[in-house]
Amino acid sequence: MIEVLDGRATTVGDVPVRRVLPRRGRRTVGAWCFADHMGPTPVDEFRGVDIGPHPHIGLHTVTWLVAGELLHRDSLGSEQMVRPGQLNLMTAGRGVAHAEESTGGYRGDLHGMQLWVAQPDATRHGPPAFEHHADLPQVSLGAGEATVLVGEFGDVMSPARADTDLVGIDAVLRAGVSAWGLRPEFEYAVVVIDGTVAVDDTVVAPGQLGYLGLGRDELTVSATDDARLLLLGGVPFDEPVLIWWNYVARTRGEVTAAGLDWNSEGERFGRVDTALARIPSPVPPWQRSSG
Repeated sequence: MIEVLDGRATTVGDVPVRRVLPRRGRRTVGAWCFADHMGPTPVDEFRGVDIGPHPHIGLHTVTWLVAGELLHRDSLGSEQMVRPGQLNLMTAGRGVAHAEESTGGYRGDLHGMQLWVAQPDATRHGPPAFEHHADLPQVSLGAGEATVLVGEFGDVMSPARADTDLVGIDAVLRAGVSAWGLRPEFEYAVVVIDGTVAVDDTVVAPGQLGYLGLGRDELTVSATDDARLLLLGGVPFDEPVLIWWNYVARTRGEVTAAGLDWNSEGERFGRVDTALARIPSPVPPWQRSSG
């Protein structure tokens, strides 16, 4: 049985997104705790993403484009372009800040996924880090090909950091039927990027998440035309997760402290070398109600 959830339409900068995770009743898939399907939307040298410096704690950000380009800058001093087929992965740990900018020269469609992975207690208080992977391993799917973004799939291992046992693949499909081997101890979900696919005879369209659950050792995917999807999975994340604004925490106190540290411009999050304006941390609703 496939649980199909509709994404929520919103915007990030000037880019329309469909937020397919978290949704009511489905907060995580393994340690995957956030998924925005960006675009496709036209951008140019004057109009794009341009999200000013903002903070994160307790997560990995995973940026994956299928069209367009973005410039990443962070408080570690990283300055990295990301293009289709390349992966940016930033580890927040105890605190990091970054900005996502237009490149000033690209004109065309911007289309991709912005994903978050919750860090476990063992690493979430550790130092921030950044990595860029220009080449990722691929595996044949029969009626298509998959790029392994994170984790292991089909005996192929991504070089990207993973703090929990999980997997993420980008599958580019041709018309036909494919049967994929899965790990029964993982829970899985699919996010359709392009086209329409049938997963075990249940149709999943762009802007939707199809939750597959636990206990599967095989998945059958069919497409009547070219299609593209992400398969996300992992061992169920058994630690409590509180997601508020750009923070992945365990308690309200952690979120409150992070917001105060960011707004006071202390040393915790550092500074990002960008012309874009800092985005202030909003006041959490529990602080507003207590005031």
